[in-house]
Amino acid sequence: MILTVTLNAALDVTYEVDALVPRDSHRVRAAYERAGGKGVNVARVLSALGTPATVTGLAGGPTGQLIRDELRAAGLRDELVPMAGDSRRTVTVVSREDGDATVFNQPGPQVNPVSWADFTARFARLVREAAVVVLSGSLPPGLPSDAYAQLVRSAAGAGAATVVDTSGPALLAALAAGPDVVKPNAAEIAKVTGHQDVVAAAEALRALGAQAVVASRGPEGLYAVAPQGAWRATPPHRLSGNPTGAGDACVAALAASLAHGDPWPVRLREAVALSAAAVPCPVAGDVDADLYDQFRTTVSVENTHASHVH
Repeated sequence: MILTVTLNAALDVTYEVDALVPRDSHRVRAAYERAGGKGVNVARVLSALGTPATVTGLAGGPTGQLIRDELRAAGLRDELVPMAGDSRRTVTVVSREDGDATVFNQPGPQVNPVSWADFTARFARLVREAAVVVLSGSLPPGLPSDAYAQLVRSAAGAGAATVVDTSGPALLAALAAGPDVVKPNAAEIAKVTGHQDVVAAAEALRALGAQAVVASRGPEGLYAVAPQGAWRATPPHRLSGNPTGAGDACVAALAASLAHGDPWPVRLREAVALSAAAVPCPVAGDVDADLYDQFRTTVSVENTHASHVH
């Protein structure tokens, strides 16, 4: 089983418009509302692949109840822990004209120490069932910046591998716990390391404690560095659509491949194929199965033979 952690779960609202024009009114062509947050999206993709996944994290208030109702309707195992505040909503506006997405993220409710203690107790129980733990997304207000680091250590103690997909102080703090894989995007990795060059930035994260780093470079694919080597993986061509779910699909593929014990080139081929197959889908958490099958045989994976990998 793969356990996905979403400490800042959300009700994701997506609007499709013909074109997004600042300071103008818009006719919404389609609207979607579903449980979200990065870990929830990862679990949704894993479920579509036939890989058992469990959703845990924090959810509260009327919005939290809507999140839990939608998880059950989607057939996902709900192990969210109740909290006092009302869970957040996110709004994504997708332009049909160019596929660009504009995202509005609420910060989430303040989490008190009792809710955090309740969650860590639930996590300690669930992680004993897990082969891989995915720790995704932002930390809500009230949690310590080392919250993910605490969970990485707890998972390691239970024998579970960890994939961390977060940014800023939460990412830096998690590195000290030695996560198996971290997956920042190009902007996130540059911000936390100060390196614009993705190779140098990835090496900096490994020096700080990450076992392996997979940096997503949008349409250009992935760069990965691990003890076994370094690789670049690229899709066969660019796709238009909503890119907001691509990163979560990438993490889902990495987690599933890690659970299966696949070698790194296979992991990266799967990750690029699955993330590319998410781009044409209007909402995060969905993938185009036909495109996924097509890309699995056409993704290019190049060994960069980095001599400094250790």
